[in-house]
Amino acid sequence: MAPESATGSGPTARRLVLGSQLRRLREATGISREEAGYAIRGSGSKISRLELGRVGFKERDVADLLTLYGVADPEERETFLDLVRRSNEPGWWYSFNDLLPSWFQDYVGLEESASRIQTYEIQFVPGLLQTEKYARAVAAQGRPESSPEEIDRRVRLRMQRQKLFSQAKAPRLWAVIDESVLRRPIGGREVLREQIEHLLQVTTMPMVSLQILPFELGRSGAEGSYTLLRFAESEIPDIVYLEHLCGALYLDKPDEVEVYSKVTHRLTVDAHTPNQTRKMLASALKDN
Repeated sequence: MAPESATGSGPTARRLVLGSQLRRLREATGISREEAGYAIRGSGSKISRLELGRVGFKERDVADLLTLYGVADPEERETFLDLVRRSNEPGWWYSFNDLLPSWFQDYVGLEESASRIQTYEIQFVPGLLQTEKYARAVAAQGRPESSPEEIDRRVRLRMQRQKLFSQAKAPRLWAVIDESVLRRPIGGREVLREQIEHLLQVTTMPMVSLQILPFELGRSGAEGSYTLLRFAESEIPDIVYLEHLCGALYLDKPDEVEVYSKVTHRLTVDAHTPNQTRKMLASALKDN
């Protein structure tokens, strides 16, 4: 089956779908990764990276693999090769590559392609819900070496990410944030107040569900912040994104994702309902 389902997605999703389809073709013909790697003048590990969508594709390599896997129909081959070209198109975040570590570039691409984003935050308002002033305070925090221009660009990048909600097929965002986030005056009291007002506004958006986890309920089994990304394309597995000081982890094994799916369900049950959350936000405004 040609990977036509990814033609409307971003380049990261196209790469993942293409890799998945090539893996299915290889397995259907009983060819090992080492044999496939030899056919494209590479190794088994290169085939593994290609099939996981972790590296870019070359048309020559994909054409050789399609021949090896017995795909001879010209139209089907062209569908694959067209997807190669489209998966190699630079994403809108390309102009920010000098600011973005490679591990976060992958996340921005996945975020753009997701159909549902479920996130839990214990320290900051989720990036997709931050105001410009709040985002600026977060960008400057802990980065005394950053120039004003660099901070400006980091803020522009974050604001640009939020434009995905204006897309025709905007993802559904389900965010749970710890109550402490509402008490932590990032950028000062006025910045926090404006941020809380913004959160009240976004709760009226049909594609956003926001819940506050109150102090007394602790963390409901979650040890730290994380994001669970789900995709409309069946070829792309659910992915859990975990960020740390030196990089990030992307978990896509079913048993690992299941652990976070259960924690996510527990958080949404334990946290205040969206209605109760709006009341808590209104109360937090009075306190600020």
